[in-house]
Amino acid sequence: MACCVLQITGLIFGGVGMVGTLATTIMPQWRVSAHIDSNIVVFETIWEGLWMDCVSHLGIRLQCKFYDSVLALPQPLEAFRALMCIAVILSIISFLMAIVGVKYTHRTKEDPRGISVFILAAGVAFLLTGILVLIPVSWTAGSIIHDFYDPKVPTPLKRELGAALYVGWVSAALLIAAGAMYCSF
Repeated sequence: MACCVLQITGLIFGGVGMVGTLATTIMPQWRVSAHIDSNIVVFETIWEGLWMDCVSHLGIRLQCKFYDSVLALPQPLEAFRALMCIAVILSIISFLMAIVGVKYTHRTKEDPRGISVFILAAGVAFLLTGILVLIPVSWTAGSIIHDFYDPKVPTPLKRELGAALYVGWVSAALLIAAGAMYCSF
């Protein structure tokens, strides 16, 4: 009975992690403009994501623009896009393998060896997906923190950690937890 509860919990963690990975990939709030001057009135907030930049005017009007050319993007951004797209695809595959593994577990209790193949494959895929999400999110956070404390970077170009990074960290933690649960079987 505890085995089934852990499998269902891993399935829930993996599903939430999969949705969070997709949300992290789509969200434009990876890098958010930092307001560090003494000026309290802020007219614009700038969001930078993997796919687009957005500018919010007085919190009322939001304008978003997709990046013009893939070739004009910085190389780290191209790599982060690729890693996140691979993570989204792998999270969907992992989740489907986990569903098959859980269903197969309930149908045949006399063949535990057949069960472990699907469950173990889903666990390894969840672990790999969590690592793939963790790399671009943590790398981006590190560069934001480095630039924020660098006196050579002008104040208008300094950015803060956006909401997408926090969603990415939580998603990676849930995916790694789901992978650990399934690998423990």
